Amino acid sequence: MATFDTVLPADSLEFCPTANFQDIFVCGTYKLVDQQQSSELEAIPISEAESSSRVTQTRRGHCLVFQVTPDPDGGLPFQRIQSFDLPAILDMKWCHRSSTAPPVLGIADSEGNITIHEWREQSLIQIDSVRCAPSDTLVLSLDWSNRRSGGTELGSLVASLSSGSLCILSPTERASLSITETWHAHDYAPWVAAWNYWDTNIIYSGGDDLKLKSWDVRQGFTHPTFVNKRFDAGVTSIQSHPHVEHLLAVGSYDDTVKLFDGRKLSSPITEVDVGGGAWRVKWHPSETRKHDLLVACMHDGFKVVRFGSASDDIDTSDGATFSDTPQVIKRNDDHESMAYGADWSYAPPLVNRETLIGGCSFYDHKMSLWSA
Repeated sequence: MATFDTVLPADSLEFCPTANFQDIFVCGTYKLVDQQQSSELEAIPISEAESSSRVTQTRRGHCLVFQVTPDPDGGLPFQRIQSFDLPAILDMKWCHRSSTAPPVLGIADSEGNITIHEWREQSLIQIDSVRCAPSDTLVLSLDWSNRRSGGTELGSLVASLSSGSLCILSPTERASLSITETWHAHDYAPWVAAWNYWDTNIIYSGGDDLKLKSWDVRQGFTHPTFVNKRFDAGVTSIQSHPHVEHLLAVGSYDDTVKLFDGRKLSSPITEVDVGGGAWRVKWHPSETRKHDLLVACMHDGFKVVRFGSASDDIDTSDGATFSDTPQVIKRNDDHESMAYGADWSYAPPLVNRETLIGGCSFYDHKMSLWSA
């Protein structure tokens, strides 16, 4: 396993999906500066309530850009090729585009902004910034709509805000993004908002109000189309399956990951106890491993969970084989703090036929590369 000290607490890691750039990945950091108590930096987990609003707070972070250079013996050397300052980073996502378009990264920060960065020559350059909320509001998550469609154009973004609102950012004729919808979605922090990658009229969201909600952009945002209230703790992560229609993974502070059929959100197909809050859930990017889910489990490291048998034929109409007993096929317990950021590489398998994985954790400001 290869490791790196991110200096500031790390909470987000994303591999570039664009062909010819799949050796690039980014890691985001988050640090709270308590200006009234000390000039020193104090880290607190973003998943817990922060100090009283009476205390003036500043949060700062870095976006660290890395390049992987695997060696013939199976090693995983990498190098940092860029670093730039931003307000504290809470989430980052690459836009899925064709190889004829340069990679684009969206970054959600602690001062109400989403910044857009494009790969030019050997580095990321900021090309746009959209203010989604006042500077005392955190952008908690973001997700691009075009995971399956690709193409050269930007997709739309959905973002969740610490105020309880969600917003949609749509591309303009000038190749930038602008806010087209904003609505109040949750009574407490909506940790995640995500598109249905198969039907981008549908958005899912979850938050500290213990609710999973679905929204249909065609019906307006006065009321959600469905609400699941059967969670024992806050909903922290959601991802639509890029290879299996109707299937989505939902993580919670209650230490479980549940799989749902999007047409029946009232009860899960199956669920698995992952030992810690499921802060990130990521389906394997390859269709040949569509049973495998990577989970950042906060207090209990990182795990790869396999739903059903990878050799089984899948009834993609309802995800039936995903109801088989899930198994943890690999775990990484080498981090000593909150496991927050995790992602699969989109590059071809390594010499051991496994896929490269990146993960990062908070208090120990540690980033690592491993494989499964």
